[in-house]
Amino acid sequence: MLATPAAVVPAQAPAPAAAPVADAASSSSARIASVDHTAQTADIWERMRHGFAMQNLASPLVDDRMRYYLARPAALKTMLERSRKYMYYIVGELEKRGMPTELALLPVVESAFNPLALSSAKAAGLWQFIPSTGKTYALQQNWWVDERRDIVASTDAALTYLQSIYEMHGDWQLALASYNWGENAVARAIANNKAAGKPTDFASLRMPEETRYYVPKLQAIKNIIARPEQYGISLPNIANEPYFSTIDKMPGMDVALAAKLAEMPTSEFLMLNPGYNRPVMPGSDDAGVVLPVENARKFKDNLAKHLANGDAPLVTWKTYLVPQTARVEQIARNLGLAVQALCNANGLSARALLAAGYKLLVPSQNSEPVPAAIAQAGKLQPVSQKRSTRSVRPSKRRHG
Repeated sequence: MLATPAAVVPAQAPAPAAAPVADAASSSSARIASVDHTAQTADIWERMRHGFAMQNLASPLVDDRMRYYLARPAALKTMLERSRKYMYYIVGELEKRGMPTELALLPVVESAFNPLALSSAKAAGLWQFIPSTGKTYALQQNWWVDERRDIVASTDAALTYLQSIYEMHGDWQLALASYNWGENAVARAIANNKAAGKPTDFASLRMPEETRYYVPKLQAIKNIIARPEQYGISLPNIANEPYFSTIDKMPGMDVALAAKLAEMPTSEFLMLNPGYNRPVMPGSDDAGVVLPVENARKFKDNLAKHLANGDAPLVTWKTYLVPQTARVEQIARNLGLAVQALCNANGLSARALLAAGYKLLVPSQNSEPVPAAIAQAGKLQPVSQKRSTRSVRPSKRRHG
């Protein structure tokens, strides 16, 4: 779901000259039979194939994208291996809505199944929501969290959006083009073709080059998943069973402590809980953590023991109100903290000028270092804090 590229190419743009892919699902045109979604299989890929229901696209661009992916088996394997944590959940959510299960492969195209992916257009997460569309679909984006990266929230929003644009066009290829280019842009292209007496299917519309290749990319991946042995591809063995479960109504706590209680590395914890911008998870009735099934059991047991002992707090980070206008680097020196550590925790530049009353997160003696994923994610968020600061003024020395 990226920003609209400037260049627009005519329909039927020529594909790079190359020999056609041998029998790419009968040259991308054979319809893969859709059968009962409830069929029991031991493998998530077989289950997904049972739910393939979109009309296939036959196009030189599909063959071109198949050549691209098949020439990079290691990269394809990496992307599909990343999907291990998420695929069972996404396929299940599609089935609940009666949607084609090949849509579970869309994050390959959007984010390479990296929940921390960020595009040049500021699209974030598995499903690459830009900020405005994220707001439209009620994904929170604030100083603490960015639900465009949240696995559960963003998947729900993406499928709701895809349903909406499918209902608008009545065609999955046009819905996918809308997901990439924008539904209004696709509607205008359809209207222009109607006015000119031209067909209004995906292949007949004028659209940006990125969108022209977008549906063929998904079709190419679908073809490979449909018949991996035909193309010499070995799919990762992903069991047809839940990878994670969600624990709701969490108290506020350090991200590092949550990972410790779950008995898993912080980096792995954040691949399932990538929406946090800060080293502290704010507690609320809506707060929750996503954990591998076995680790969820460990987390509940360890949290109960931790609370029963009462020896250590759940949150070691403290809040600090800036007493007078100062740069972050000066505040860090006054507090005896490393400048980068303070910046990482608060999503700030070392040269940012903070107004009096600005609220900062500062570590205590027992605080763990800020995880790299959070340090990077936090930089993407606005640093203003409603009701807790007056302003943040950029340094005049920003460019040296």
